[in-house]
Amino acid sequence: MPGLLVVISGPSGAGKGTVCRLLCERSPRALLSVSATTRPPRAGEVEGKHYYFKSETEFAAMVSRGELLEWARVYSYCYGTPRPPVEESLRRGYDVILEIDVQGGLKVKRQMPDAVLIFLAPPSMAELRRRLVGRETETPEAIEERLRWAEGELARMPEYDYVVVNDRLDEAVARVTSIMIAEKCRTKYYSKWEDAVREVGAR
Repeated sequence: MPGLLVVISGPSGAGKGTVCRLLCERSPRALLSVSATTRPPRAGEVEGKHYYFKSETEFAAMVSRGELLEWARVYSYCYGTPRPPVEESLRRGYDVILEIDVQGGLKVKRQMPDAVLIFLAPPSMAELRRRLVGRETETPEAIEERLRWAEGELARMPEYDYVVVNDRLDEAVARVTSIMIAEKCRTKYYSKWEDAVREVGAR
């Protein structure tokens, strides 16, 4: 049975990274896609595990060669999803989770209509501010920039398939898991399963 492509987006501070990590820890058939980026690595980040760190020139070459499923410039840096690893994992039956920004998620949906788009939202803007301040990793100016960006992302929430409010972490992870289970019960997914069975039988 082919895997499910799941895009999880939302404002910085909504908890996307934690939710995606728990989804992968709790499901042996779920993989987190590794993005390419032009931003410099942060302390503790490992090449090929957290990101593929590229120069602006290297990233532009990947774009020109069609090696990215989607890409976008966010906060002055470029981020993109390498296409071949995603497609190969889906063929092997793994659920692939993309933790990307909203504009990237919508690009994926246009290229791969079967992708499931889930918007992870904070309980409120006040809570989002509290989380960003509590991380103590950015200047007040950077936090204000992220909050302004978050307002734009929240305005595009209706373009996603599902919305999950991350108020309580375990509940948010459970809701995303339920969405993935429900998607695999849709008739169009069952049709793909039949195709996969026929292909195996023909070998």
